[in-house]
Amino acid sequence: MSAGARMSPEVRASIERDVAVVGAGPIGLATALLLNRAGIPAARLTVFDRRPPPAGVAAADLPIDLRVFALSRASERILRAAGAWPEIAATRTGPYERMHVWHGDVPPHGGEALVFDAAEMGERDLGVIAENAVLQAALANAARRAGIGFEAADVEALTQHRDRVELAAGARRFAARLVVGADGAMSRVRELAGLGAARADYGQTALVAMIATAKPHRHTAWQRFLGDGTLAFLPLADGRCSIVWSLPTARAESLLAASPAEFIRALETDFDGALGRLELASERLKFPLWRLAADHYVTSRVALVGDAAHVVHPLAGQGANLGLLDAAALADVVAAGIAEREDIGAERILRRYERWRRSENDLMATAIDGFDRLLARGNGRVATLAQRGLPFVNRAPLAKRAFIERAMGLAGELPAAARM
Repeated sequence: MSAGARMSPEVRASIERDVAVVGAGPIGLATALLLNRAGIPAARLTVFDRRPPPAGVAAADLPIDLRVFALSRASERILRAAGAWPEIAATRTGPYERMHVWHGDVPPHGGEALVFDAAEMGERDLGVIAENAVLQAALANAARRAGIGFEAADVEALTQHRDRVELAAGARRFAARLVVGADGAMSRVRELAGLGAARADYGQTALVAMIATAKPHRHTAWQRFLGDGTLAFLPLADGRCSIVWSLPTARAESLLAASPAEFIRALETDFDGALGRLELASERLKFPLWRLAADHYVTSRVALVGDAAHVVHPLAGQGANLGLLDAAALADVVAAGIAEREDIGAERILRRYERWRRSENDLMATAIDGFDRLLARGNGRVATLAQRGLPFVNRAPLAKRAFIERAMGLAGELPAAARM
């Protein structure tokens, strides 16, 4: 059955769509744009969100957002395919050319730190640091240019039928062949569709803020494994850094309540003077940390992407990158279904997406949990061996290249947009 086939007579009173994307964050908007590119007409594609991004607001006009992402090369390509990259690239993005990683037991500078350099891959950079709000605004602007519609309402009910899903959103009713849940870790779509999820609390909270440093960041992403957590300094375009400081929740709460001077003293200690004296340049925010894995990514005419399907620890900066790969993979599967004249919501089509992305996401989540257990918070013999082994990666070109390729999103089975 083609994407534009008619629905059964009993649902003609509903507003008919081929695809309903629930969630107007960066992952949901990217999914909508890539599905449009895959062959879903914009007029038959709607994005639902309680508060859609306002129309006519340029990303450059937004205030600075403390929540930032380290976007990989694969993510850059996907965002370019979605038509949003030019606006993102022009708005406060900071490329990083190196990654500098060390354990708290060794000095930050010297042969015992692990350093990745874009030049080793023949690349201009390893990725870029971009604000969440910038991504959302640029993607929303691209969606509106494409003619994709927005519905300012929560999805309150979801009823699955053989040939469609009925949605109640505010006072209106919709019928769609495919519903995409891109509504975050507390996904209402996941709940309404009866898709369970396993959740594990890390017992940690991430603190984020902007920091001015006495020494230049040198377009380098810095990360120190602390023994009780992880501290990352991400280079911003204006010379400052965005920090992600993942700590046991009790300590994080104490630092959040501390004076700016006390906060900076603790931060300088944990960062071991790697960039000299520090200065707090913004407010401080916190995010509780947990891991989440949906039992299934798909069910009849419903698919989950991004945090609705999986949440990982931020220490590797892969959350948004995995979500964008989900969006591109789902678009590939739908495009193949359209080419084969298949029903785009058929479960056999959606299962291809689940098999593809679940294996990739589970591999990354397991690796990140290993870094957290062994490098960031580990003690004991195995953890000590892992921590002491970091410098040896510098002298193992094949292992080092594998790390860089994975961090840049260039390893594994890539969707078409990530290969452009």
